[in-house]
Amino acid sequence: MSYGPWDVIVAGGGVSGCMAALSASRQGARTLIVERYGFLGGSLTNAGVGPMMTFHAGKRQVVTGLPQELIDRMIEKGGCAGHIEDTTGYASSITPFDAEILKVTLDEMMSQSGVEVLFHACLTGVEKDGEAIRALQVQTRGGKLELRGTVFIDATGDATLSFLAGADVRQGRNSDGLCQPMTTNLKVRCVDVERVKAEIRNKPHNFNVKDPSAMDRAPLLAMAGFYEEFNAAKVSGEISTEREDVLLFETVRPGEVIINTTRVIRLNPIDAWELSFAEIEGRKQAHELIYFLRKRCAGFERAELISTGVQIGVRESRRVMGEYLLTAEDLLSSKIFDDSVVLGGYPIDIHNPVGAKTNTTHLEPGRYYSIPLRSMIVKGFDNLMVCGRCISATHEAVAAVRVTPIAMGMGQAAGAAAALSAKKSGKLRELNVADVQKTLKAMGASIC
Repeated sequence: MSYGPWDVIVAGGGVSGCMAALSASRQGARTLIVERYGFLGGSLTNAGVGPMMTFHAGKRQVVTGLPQELIDRMIEKGGCAGHIEDTTGYASSITPFDAEILKVTLDEMMSQSGVEVLFHACLTGVEKDGEAIRALQVQTRGGKLELRGTVFIDATGDATLSFLAGADVRQGRNSDGLCQPMTTNLKVRCVDVERVKAEIRNKPHNFNVKDPSAMDRAPLLAMAGFYEEFNAAKVSGEISTEREDVLLFETVRPGEVIINTTRVIRLNPIDAWELSFAEIEGRKQAHELIYFLRKRCAGFERAELISTGVQIGVRESRRVMGEYLLTAEDLLSSKIFDDSVVLGGYPIDIHNPVGAKTNTTHLEPGRYYSIPLRSMIVKGFDNLMVCGRCISATHEAVAAVRVTPIAMGMGQAAGAAAALSAKKSGKLRELNVADVQKTLKAMGASIC
């Protein structure tokens, strides 16, 4: 059965896709967002990812506009702490939030902005006419649907729409195609956070603490450490995670933390068999960790596992080849492109695809970079854009721009560009970049 046409169709209901849909709809485009689960939010709601990091480069907030509106709305509901200091010193800021509040806030924003939402729909194919996509094909519980549109945005994270359309895609690092590890996050309650802080003060060598006074300033704790305990547990065989520490973030609920420590390596996140094994391995590591924490780590004696994600967290999979390939050199040189539509300040953060350790390259304090519109336009297509971690970028560059705030900024830009294109020729390469930038500035976005 065929439906539509819509001016803009967004495939993928993560926060990047949500910002794209909101941005397009608020520019007057009839907009549909298609999501495989029964809720929006992507990895923040289906994989237990949190907090968001980072909206800032030093003291300057570089991700603004619709992403900040989302934060403000969650703060009003008591479901977000706002932008606070990262007590590990790793990022310029972190933004803790409640995933259930995020879900309902996104629902409200879609409804109020006139975005049509289709849940429980899995993308299975596309209808093409030369270099243009004419429709998406999705499988629902009630059967197959055809969704016709003018401009399409791939916000699937895995570049699924682009892949099905025959776009040129890449995966993983150049040397062997391996992607960054997958992670099963744990949400844990009944943690004595004050005791954890006391342990950090008593044994600073056992934690990554650049400035202990940050724990007094920040309302919520971010921590990496328990090095000695972690190593002892690895030696004894209590835990099998290929990592060297416990990384945790306090949530907006007292005594509750998100633990980002499991590491599933050498598996392909777009191969169903390997992904299935990764889910099992991630849960195994998660349960090893909770027993380890109770046994060995101060403040976790009464800790209880609330949940793991609906699915394992994926840092990297397929990326499209677009009109421009964003590189690490672009980011580290703080390049501001003529067609800049998004800013970011997160470091290049590469989790080792084959073992422990993380390779991080920070920008100079306060420096930031831009993402060009060309990196979001899929090469060889008139009317297909991408946003989020599947943009046209190298393995190293994606390791920086994949994070939530920057992905939301990309979504905001993609939606604005798609709406403008739908009003005109429907050919993205014919867009006047200045018009896109003007629209984004009017929405409150920072682009230079």
